Amino acid sequence: MRLEGKVAIITGASSGIGKATALLFGREGAKVVVNYSHSTDEANEVVNSIVKSGGEAIAIKADVSKEHEVKAMIEETIKKYRKIDILRNNAGVELQKPITITSEEDWNKVLDINLKGMFLCSKHAIPYMTEGGVIINTASVAGLVGSANLSAYCASKGGVIALTKALALEFAPNKIRVNCICPGAIDTPMLRRFIDASPDPKATEKQFTSMHPLGRLGQPEDIARAALFLASDSSSFITGHTLVVDGGFTAQ
Repeated sequence: MRLEGKVAIITGASSGIGKATALLFGREGAKVVVNYSHSTDEANEVVNSIVKSGGEAIAIKADVSKEHEVKAMIEETIKKYRKIDILRNNAGVELQKPITITSEEDWNKVLDINLKGMFLCSKHAIPYMTEGGVIINTASVAGLVGSANLSAYCASKGGVIALTKALALEFAPNKIRVNCICPGAIDTPMLRRFIDASPDPKATEKQFTSMHPLGRLGQPEDIARAALFLASDSSSFITGHTLVVDGGFTAQ
């Protein structure tokens, strides 16, 4: 098992990419902290699935945009497991709005969860990481290319990429690696909400599918496997890297 004995905190782990990552890390031997902010039932289902497959996991509720909740999550993790080896910063929200009607509250919510949350989790987890620690952030292809009506989301994900590079340099002397993943369109509840809210959901789904040269939507497991690579010793000489997992979208 590639993560045996490791302790991994995964934010936003009750569904989508976070859930797939938690399940995979659990199968690979990690002790998984399933962070969530809303559905306790969904988080407990992830924990139970990991335990049933022979792994170990706990669920901790915390809003990653609130420092006192992040600090409490880290402290609870240390109390339970004594260390942190992997921080998987994954929690995020979407917003589809023209900037002219994007409120300051809208903007702050997206930036607070998608970007500030990664700052806060990293700030409080790093002091407990020793040599060999790993941070993996979820960015997006929207942080590499622009997209109409997604200004707040694009700004947040571009910030994640820059934050990743800065942290990689700052903590390279401590032998802590920091990388990020830029998914394309992944078939998650977040994407489904986006599709279902459109005037023609079938046409929108077809549009998302066709934008990838490989001809399909990505699956959460595609991103989980990329995260496993970055979390494992297989990537021990990789830091400050932006790993694009987008079915060829940004190659066009």
